[in-house]
Amino acid sequence: MTRNRILITGASSGLGEGMAKAYAAQGRALALCARRTDRLDELKAELEPQAAQIAVAHLDVTDLPTIPAVFGRLRQELGGLDRVIVNAGLGKGAPIGTGKAHANIETVQTNLVGALAQVEAALEIFREQNSGHLVLISSMSAVRGLPKAQAAYSASKAGLSALGEGLQAEFAGSPIKISVILPGYISTDINAGVKTKLMADRDTGVKALVAAIDAERARTPVPRWPWTAVDLALRHLPAAVTRRMV
Repeated sequence: MTRNRILITGASSGLGEGMAKAYAAQGRALALCARRTDRLDELKAELEPQAAQIAVAHLDVTDLPTIPAVFGRLRQELGGLDRVIVNAGLGKGAPIGTGKAHANIETVQTNLVGALAQVEAALEIFREQNSGHLVLISSMSAVRGLPKAQAAYSASKAGLSALGEGLQAEFAGSPIKISVILPGYISTDINAGVKTKLMADRDTGVKALVAAIDAERARTPVPRWPWTAVDLALRHLPAAVTRRMV
């Protein structure tokens, strides 16, 4: 099935912007949300010649009461929604117990609580339509808990993955599909400063991400290599081994 009307949150930069550009090039209709409306307006002007339609809206996913209204308005503008990509996220954090609780709490509020609010709004629409594809952009960080400054981020993404698994069980066999995508290291602002040979450039990462989303599998690490192998190792090797990997 081709999902022609796609809503993407966190669309003003990084993977969200990359997905918007990829789907615009395919002639899809897009609803793009982010906090930075100036960047959304620039992106809209850039993509309008390619996309079937572009609608944009300001959205701060920590302002929970506004999310259903924004999703509803964008649904009206596009004449429906076939896919919602819950992508908006935050990568800040600090070692827990070092006096910087605000950074960790903000990360969890954005990546888990804000994501849950987006899922609520999307599934209310999909239940009414009896169709739709919900995509949760989790992270390879969700597979095993990470230490130090990554602990809260890892926990927030693990919660998002668990939410997706529960929804997959609930909607199994129905016209509503749920996908959990686990990106590894892809060159975006959130990974600035990370030095690893496993880093994929953004174009490669976005191409793999879009292919995984369109395949509508339940759970996909991206890019598939090497992250499928890393995923298996993190899930099945003893903690004494995986601690050296993370």
